[in-house]
Amino acid sequence: MEDQKKEGNNINDVVIVGSGPAGLTAAIYASRARLSPILLMGETWGGQLMNTTEVENFPGFPDGIKGPDLMLGMIKQAEKFGTILKYANAEKISVQENGIKVVSTKEGDIQARSVILATGSIPRKLGIPGEDKFYGKGVSTCATCDAAFYKEKVVAVIGGGDSAMEEATFLTRFASKVYIIHRREEFRASKIMAERALKNEKIEVLWNTEVREVLGEETVTGLKIFNNKENKESNLDVSGMFLAIGHIPSTQFLTDLLDLDENGYVKTMNDVETNVPGIFVAGEIQDHVYKQAITTAADGCKAALKAQRWLEGSEEIKNVW
Repeated sequence: MEDQKKEGNNINDVVIVGSGPAGLTAAIYASRARLSPILLMGETWGGQLMNTTEVENFPGFPDGIKGPDLMLGMIKQAEKFGTILKYANAEKISVQENGIKVVSTKEGDIQARSVILATGSIPRKLGIPGEDKFYGKGVSTCATCDAAFYKEKVVAVIGGGDSAMEEATFLTRFASKVYIIHRREEFRASKIMAERALKNEKIEVLWNTEVREVLGEETVTGLKIFNNKENKESNLDVSGMFLAIGHIPSTQFLTDLLDLDENGYVKTMNDVETNVPGIFVAGEIQDHVYKQAITTAADGCKAALKAQRWLEGSEEIKNVW
């Protein structure tokens, strides 16, 4: 009877959008709950960990694990329990009068009683030569993830906000020297964060400075920098560059559906619930603080459990069935 309801009406219990740690963890939990989730992997799948060479802070891997290997393991685990993978992007999500959600892709529409959104965010980049070439090979967006690879090395942090101060201060635990490169002559960061960074003996600030190019062969060996006040270009020897200029949440296709804050992050209630009943979110689509694989995975777990309980208890869903 259950299969007949699903196939006859062609309405799925849950569609998960996004294939990073949040989406895949949600898929594992939802499939183990016999919800037969459809996971929209996206055309570029696996999230930011696909570009990470070594992950040393994900529990259960004392010797570390390569980012792509971790994601492939999650995919196999999700498939093992019955997750249906579709390599397509969600272009639009709408809600019918009866509460059924419609997820639109280039291949067609998918109907679902509930949706879990885990599309993540994209780190802002400078858009300079060498940046993409050395991403994961000296260019990073996460000091917490990669700082340990730069013991007794010289690195640079790009930015002037609180996140840049945090990244730089954290890196001093490992690096021998940390440059903060900022294009203006004063920080945007809070006073206490800026003071903490400026008092650190390992940190040197390069004011009014822009990065023009990332230099290197196999890995980063330096940066081509430009002082916009002195109109002077020079090279700076570093082994790594950490971008701390913000993230762009992947919510552009949700602006007419969900409540978003001024920076485009989804506003949530009770952890992972949105303003639309039956639509849940997980990971960096709503988290602009922690941004760790383990915290996004935890969100995926919570979103799947919330979706399961909502499906079991919603009068709206009972009427559709």
